[in-house]
Amino acid sequence: MSCARPDASARTLLTLQLRRATQALKELQALIARMRSRWDVRKVAVAHRTGVVPVGQASVVIAVSSAHRQAALEATHWGIDELKATVPIWKKEFYAGDNGDDGGAVWKANAEAPGVMQQR
Repeated sequence: MSCARPDASARTLLTLQLRRATQALKELQALIARMRSRWDVRKVAVAHRTGVVPVGQASVVIAVSSAHRQAALEATHWGIDELKATVPIWKKEFYAGDNGDDGGAVWKANAEAPGVMQQR
C-alpha cells in the first residue's frame, strides 16, 4: 500500500488530486500479466485511486498471494515500481500558503517515469 505523503520540501501538502489516462487500465492489466509470468503467484489485485486523496490515505494497493511469501513479496515490490514507471497516472499536489491559505498547486511527475507526464 502506498499513501499520499508530503515530499521533502518545506511546504505543507494538503491533498493530492490523481488523474489517469484512458490507457491506464490496460497498462494495469498488462502489469498484472507480467507479474503472473515472472512469479508463481495465485492471485493479484491492483487498485489505484483517482480524484482527491488526502494526505495519509492510501492511493495505491497491491495485493499478491502465493504458496510461498518470497514470490508474493518480490512481485509486490516489482509491481509498485513498475506501476510508477509505466502507468499514466498523474498527481497534482495542493499546498497550504504561509498564512494557511491556498499556497498553490503543481502537477508532479514520478521520478521513476519523467516521460509519462508528457502524455497528459
